[in-house]
Amino acid sequence: QVQLVESGGGLVQAGGSLRLSCAASGRTFSNYAMGWFRQAPGKEREFVAHISWTGFITYYADSVKGRFTISRDNAKNTVDLQMNSLRPEDTAVYYCAARFGTITTYSNRYEYTYWGQGTQVTVSS
Repeated sequence: QVQLVESGGGLVQAGGSLRLSCAASGRTFSNYAMGWFRQAPGKEREFVAHISWTGFITYYADSVKGRFTISRDNAKNTVDLQMNSLRPEDTAVYYCAARFGTITTYSNRYEYTYWGQGTQVTVSS
């Protein structure tokens, strides 16, 4: 089983930055496609960013494009989400997700097999 643990969440002022990390356990992390999702109060869980198992292909939701950057370090079994120019509407619980191999519909949460417990990100005005 693959286990995912998020960290790095917290309270930040609008315009500030946070870096979220997802640590994965398991024998082979490098073959997993990874994604970040978030869920704000009263809303559905939504796609934020995706990175292929090769690390060469990334996708972002329109709402975060140009502000967030997803990256991975297979040697350390980690996936990061660098969040810049944060806005109050970015406030949500952020989840790390994984699936073995390649995901075609990367924004579909049902394509992912493993999920972390989430980390809270709160952006104040």
